[in-house]
Amino acid sequence: MSRKQVNAICRAFPGAEVSDPWGGSHDAWKVGGKMFACIGAIMPGVSVKTDSVETAQILIDAGVGVKAPYFHRSWVNLPWSTSEDELRHRLIASYRLVRSSLTQKAQAALEPFDQAEPTPSSNTPQRRKRR
Repeated sequence: MSRKQVNAICRAFPGAEVSDPWGGSHDAWKVGGKMFACIGAIMPGVSVKTDSVETAQILIDAGVGVKAPYFHRSWVNLPWSTSEDELRHRLIASYRLVRSSLTQKAQAALEPFDQAEPTPSSNTPQRRKRR
């Protein structure tokens, strides 16, 4: 993968915007003003947010990524050698995580996101809607 390919994937996410908040050729991808992916100026790869410090550590221990410098411990840096499927999956997961943390009003203002929606299996218990 490359910066160009990651930017193309992120650009397709509803409401995603890129900026260079620190100068020096960083690509910080945000939704609703909150970052979900960042390509640094020096370190090769893309940093993504995970749902927890534990998940990040599992990915690091499995050799999928490394600790993302300057970020919270729940972030990992995925090197350019990461497979396209894995990188796409991690970008989508990070985007979904950050998007779901936005206010309901901010989420409602975004176009729906149906890319790679997980399909419920018969073994997965369905949550009941609250009335």
